[in-house]
Amino acid sequence: MDDKSPLITDVSWGRMAVERIGEGKDFKLYPGGGRPWDWNETGTRHSPGIQPADVRELLDRGCQVVVLSRGMHLALQVCPETLSELADKGVEVHVEETTAGVGRYNALAAASVAVGGLFHSTC
Repeated sequence: MDDKSPLITDVSWGRMAVERIGEGKDFKLYPGGGRPWDWNETGTRHSPGIQPADVRELLDRGCQVVVLSRGMHLALQVCPETLSELADKGVEVHVEETTAGVGRYNALAAASVAVGGLFHSTC
């Protein structure tokens, strides 16, 4: 099994393609794989944004760096508690617009860093 974080091979409005996983709209990625990110699992909405529960799976998968994408128009917020939880665990975090976040994530993944991310491909 490949324990590297999968690369994002394409991103456009409402669509992402991820190696070894396929295509979809929003993704949760981590070393060894990933899956679609279903906001309904944790009650995530644009505001207040990414919940601490959204990142726990990334922490459980051994991520040392996490990229949180806020969407193409930065509409998705990040709860302060989420950033606090990551900081408390000593995890480096990058909060960015989606295309910038994809670039940062892919560079880290290509360098075999234990990187994970939450990626929102629309607003």
